[in-house]
Amino acid sequence: MTRKRTSPGPKSEPASFLPVSAEELGGVTPDILLVTGDAYLDHPAFGPALLGRMLESRGYTVGMVAQPRWDRPDDIARLGRPRLFAGVTAGALDSMLAHYTAFRKKRRDDAYTPGGRSGNRPNRAVIVYTSIVRQAFPGLPVIIGGIEASLRRASHYDFWEDKLRRSILLDSKADLLVYGMAERAVLELANRLAAFADGDGIDLRGPDSERVRQALRDIPGTAFAAGKGDYFTPVGSDVVALPSHEEILADPLRLMEATLALERQAQAADTWAVQETSGRRVIIAPPSAPLSPEELDALYSLPFTRRSHPSYSEPVPALAMIRFSLTSHRGCGGGCSFCSLTLHQGRRIASRSAESIIKEARRLT
Repeated sequence: MTRKRTSPGPKSEPASFLPVSAEELGGVTPDILLVTGDAYLDHPAFGPALLGRMLESRGYTVGMVAQPRWDRPDDIARLGRPRLFAGVTAGALDSMLAHYTAFRKKRRDDAYTPGGRSGNRPNRAVIVYTSIVRQAFPGLPVIIGGIEASLRRASHYDFWEDKLRRSILLDSKADLLVYGMAERAVLELANRLAAFADGDGIDLRGPDSERVRQALRDIPGTAFAAGKGDYFTPVGSDVVALPSHEEILADPLRLMEATLALERQAQAADTWAVQETSGRRVIIAPPSAPLSPEELDALYSLPFTRRSHPSYSEPVPALAMIRFSLTSHRGCGGGCSFCSLTLHQGRRIASRSAESIIKEARRLT
């Protein structure tokens, strides 16, 4: 049965965990499917759980697929075709960092997997998972995000292959990339797609596909690809032209120029960035505004269980490290050259109220 509605409504009793099976969905298909390379930990330190709970609080039905098989689409498809979109993340770490040491040696464990076992996610998980979602649900909008997507949104040096790679948006063929802290962008995306969806949901192979794509092109904190003949131009904003991917390949020193320009764009309030790659353009919208203290307080008051999903028979090592952690703020004003935090979270500090933090600490005890 397909859920037929044009706008979400409030839910009074959120589930203990987000649904991971068709049975838990109670016979309806989800509005949104979140696919992650980590085990499902219902904790606010993990992006899929945080975004899933936030969307759930706004009335959307969210399904979770954690560490799916990547040799066939069975795991992805088991919850049914989502009405609006699928969101894909490699997890809390870049998947290559999760697999290899700084000496490019294969790691023997994975702290984000039950039992600490390695090998439960593919290399370059964002690219692989996006392809599997495409196989399972042709025409469904696929959105990529998280650390792996966010920090690879433009041309970048890949340590593992010792070469320059183009934007992961082009390699994954995703419809949209969300960079940085994603709550505002993902909620806006869900709301806009819900306005287009009919009883059968969004299908980018349909007659309204171009209207849908155009409607997603000005969401702060996102990036999209424009092909040949697509002359999209940001209106009323400054535009930073990054060196093209081919210019960086010809002169690798220009990667630093591109990186510094991208960081400046990430700190600005209304500046776009554009990078040419083989006749296509990666267009990066201005960053999302940081959440206010009131918004952060509401976000971290959502009913997280702070536990791993009960289907796991072995503990997830990462949970032991962060189960009783508290998030007090986001962003960093330091801008250290060895750290990419500001490229992801920005330099503007967003803080929770002291009352909210104390309340959360009391819940933990």
